[in-house]
Amino acid sequence: MKLWKIFIAAIAVTLFDMVVAMLTCCSLFKWVYTLEPTFVWKPFQAPSPLFYVGSFMLTFILADVYVILRKGIPGSNKYLRGLNYGLCVWAVGVLPGMFALYSFMTVNPTVVVYWTLLGVIQIPLEGLIIATIFGE
Repeated sequence: MKLWKIFIAAIAVTLFDMVVAMLTCCSLFKWVYTLEPTFVWKPFQAPSPLFYVGSFMLTFILADVYVILRKGIPGSNKYLRGLNYGLCVWAVGVLPGMFALYSFMTVNPTVVVYWTLLGVIQIPLEGLIIATIFGE
């Protein structure tokens, strides 16, 4: 049963990520990718099936790690535990990556700020989705 819930959570988070990407990176905040230097971006094309498989595998791992850690995540209910899990993932995953990106790569600082802020909103919501599916 646990594996089935991890699978469902991974599908839900993958779909959520696709919608967020369409609304933010491909629409509302598309302008961020026109900031200099623009040579760092690959030309836009439809993602390959491998991209979707990889995205699903990563969200499967995200959900599986939640299952492993959920009893130790602080929060008085499943929703707060899910949000806290997402914030922890953001703090140990996104923040170091964005710092390294800013420090060692030729990417506009606005992109780094945008990805950091998007992560602090999106990843806790992913944790919330996973926690909602798993319940108490």
